[in-house]
Amino acid sequence: MGCLYSVFDVKKQGKPAWVFRTRNWKLRGGENRLSGLLEGVSVSGNVFTWLSSDLMMFGGLDWACPLLVCPFHFGYILEHIWRLMEVGFEPKVSNNSSVMEKGYGEFGCSHYRRRCKIRAPCCDEIFDCRHCHNESKNSMEVDPIDRHEVPRHDIKRVICSLCDREQDVQQHCITCGVCMGKYFCSKCNFFDDDVSKNQYHCDECSICRIGGAENFFHCDKCGCCYSMMMKNSHNCVEKAMHHNCAVCFEFLFDTTKDITVLPCGHTIHLECVKEMQHHFRYSCPVCSKSYCDMSRAWERLDLEIASAVMPQIYQNKMVWILCNDCGEHSEVNFHILAHKCPKCRSYNTRLTRGGPASGSSEITKVVR
Repeated sequence: MGCLYSVFDVKKQGKPAWVFRTRNWKLRGGENRLSGLLEGVSVSGNVFTWLSSDLMMFGGLDWACPLLVCPFHFGYILEHIWRLMEVGFEPKVSNNSSVMEKGYGEFGCSHYRRRCKIRAPCCDEIFDCRHCHNESKNSMEVDPIDRHEVPRHDIKRVICSLCDREQDVQQHCITCGVCMGKYFCSKCNFFDDDVSKNQYHCDECSICRIGGAENFFHCDKCGCCYSMMMKNSHNCVEKAMHHNCAVCFEFLFDTTKDITVLPCGHTIHLECVKEMQHHFRYSCPVCSKSYCDMSRAWERLDLEIASAVMPQIYQNKMVWILCNDCGEHSEVNFHILAHKCPKCRSYNTRLTRGGPASGSSEITKVVR
């Protein structure tokens, strides 16, 4: 297990001391500080000193870790170490709240406040979060062949932002004991210091979401979480959010932006809906159904059509239309401005085919 050497500590004016040399120790608890083994050992009237603190880690390498102690108590300390090695131990988590809170709010990126970085397993590079990785690796400057994203569940290693120690994914740093994220999810390897978001993990979605688990429910048909206010009123669409936004083409299921569910059941970014309204687009870009109350707009169209009388040769012309709101096929009078659905009174319609017009012969004469 180790070797014992008699040496003289020159700095202590030749007083005898002992150096304990550790060689190739491996513990079931993983890489831990040797000082964690000695916690609780009482060495009354004596002081032991650790040298080369950067080397006080267990691993598979052949290195030395010197310990200066009184020879009288050495056997007792060695026995305590050996007993702890046999039962194994977990990484030490400091009970000092000031240590755990150190650096809170000082680290992170534009996406999350956290006290760690990730090592992307796909390219073996370090990033603040997976979104930073995806933005960097999918920018226009990157060759399309090399563009890629990192799945959150594949992340295995993180780097503490305070002590730069790389380690397996866990909430507390095994070296400095700092809490790397007040909210931590071991299922999707997620850290976040901003707990005001009320994060929670949805087992059906297999990702973390925000807003509080008590305020959302998971719809099995839609395959995503919706607000409780929509539980008995939304229209189910198969895999509603497992596709790209119809406006900006960003994948919706794990986006960090706000999403709205339209009355037709299709989902879209809230900011994309506002952009559509800015350009006077009030129908779903997927199914073309109106997503807001258009009754006042239809009333204005009624007045416009009434004041715009069609020429005599078009007054008896009939056409077939399809209503985008109710799905009804109807035959109506042709008008240059719009066509009204006789069933739901909506002008959100489209021409499907034209019918015979009483003035067709006159139109032919005019064309000739």
